[in-house]
Amino acid sequence: MNLAPVLPILIPLFAGALSLACWRSIRLQRLIAVIATGLLLAVSIWLLMLTMEHGFLVVEMGSWPAPFSIVFVADVLSAIMIVLTGLIGLAIAIYSLASIPNGHQRFGYFPLMHLLLAGVGGAFLTGDIFNLFVWFEVMLLASFALLTLGGERAQMEGAIKYVTLNLFSSAMFLSAVGLLYGMVGTLNMADIAQKVNSVEDPGMVTVVSMMFMISFGIKAAAFPLFFWLPASYHTPQVAVSALFAGLLTKVGVYALYRVFTLIFTQEVGYTHTILLWAATLTMITGVLGAAAQFEFRRILSFHIISQIGYMILGLALFTPLAIIGGVFYIMHHIIVKTNLFLVSGITYRLLGSYELKDLGGVYRQRPYLALLFLVPALSLAGIPPLSGFFAKFIVVRASLEASEYLVAGVALLVGLLTLYSMIKIWAEVFWKKLPEHVTDDSRLNGEVKDKGSWALYLPVVGLAVCTLIIGLYGQPIYVLAETAADQLMNPQLYIEAVLGGQSQ
Repeated sequence: MNLAPVLPILIPLFAGALSLACWRSIRLQRLIAVIATGLLLAVSIWLLMLTMEHGFLVVEMGSWPAPFSIVFVADVLSAIMIVLTGLIGLAIAIYSLASIPNGHQRFGYFPLMHLLLAGVGGAFLTGDIFNLFVWFEVMLLASFALLTLGGERAQMEGAIKYVTLNLFSSAMFLSAVGLLYGMVGTLNMADIAQKVNSVEDPGMVTVVSMMFMISFGIKAAAFPLFFWLPASYHTPQVAVSALFAGLLTKVGVYALYRVFTLIFTQEVGYTHTILLWAATLTMITGVLGAAAQFEFRRILSFHIISQIGYMILGLALFTPLAIIGGVFYIMHHIIVKTNLFLVSGITYRLLGSYELKDLGGVYRQRPYLALLFLVPALSLAGIPPLSGFFAKFIVVRASLEASEYLVAGVALLVGLLTLYSMIKIWAEVFWKKLPEHVTDDSRLNGEVKDKGSWALYLPVVGLAVCTLIIGLYGQPIYVLAETAADQLMNPQLYIEAVLGGQSQ
């Protein structure tokens, strides 16, 4: 049995348990975090190489054959997501060394981080629809604890909105799973895909698909149920915000891609048209919300929403090129958005605020930090030759080829408004002078303690380099996205890999 598909889950689970065993030693917990996330990244790259070579890797738990066993399935898409999970996990682990207060670390920050990474990995690799729900709940538990760690009033308010809507999503998800099981008598996603077409009441299948769409749409922060995200993502420690921004909503997007390419493809004209409108409205509302904000992390939070719209658009168009664009966009966005949050944390360390009116003068004193901001900011806006340009180009071209000219126009307009928001941050934080009402500028002038600053800058530099590589040498990334899209557009490959000779 090839254990490669389960190692990305076992490594963070073991690291979390080991961190709990070292509860009294923060130093050991920090060391475990860096080593474990580094190992997770190495294993995830190995897993991606295996899937590129073999196509699918399937692990059946408990010596039972599928569909009776719980299975873990790695294809190119899930392997890509696991690599990104390892990369972001390592970046956040290093950044946390210098940014997370000792009090947070003593109350379980690192074990919770590992638990969250395990939940994310489980969601990407499971081949069982009920276990997808279980891994979602693992993520919800860990993320809620991380969100409230510190107990500040703003955190509590954000956490209440976050957990309330996500619990509603979970309840709808579980109800949909129960209805689906009642119709097809199985929880294995490959087996469901094989049997759902023979259900006597196709209208009920469409109803269940809508329940999954709403549930995953909430997790992904899609229109109209996205307000929990900008209400909560700016409240915790910035390392937590960056971890959430990079990974959590992408699990919802991944679930949409998995379910609406594998299982619910009977009424594409209906379901994917709804996804198309949701994607368009998500782009518009997210970018308008960002344009109206004047707090660094709230601007970035609203931009998560608008960029989710591009990813869902790739699925909604449901053409090979559109799926390629959606997968490419996911890869680009996870890296860029995480990096922008990390940069916001460094500016907060320098000036003690996220409010744009209280910031300024960073370019004169820290020009290298300004450059590190420009790389992900311009990439997010889609400026060539950075990664965001190619991601947007593929999605817009797919829209034009599908004769969705209005959607293509909206995507281009949202890109311009994104550029406006990034220019606003640049002008307010980096270019203008420090405001006169901010009297204590000693930290910006170099008197701030620089101990541990390497741990802040190293992840930012590393992620910026990744953005440049994707932009300047995008062909290998495109090939990865193309391979993933080919597998998604041919669900029979997934079914045969999981069920083998039992597939019909």
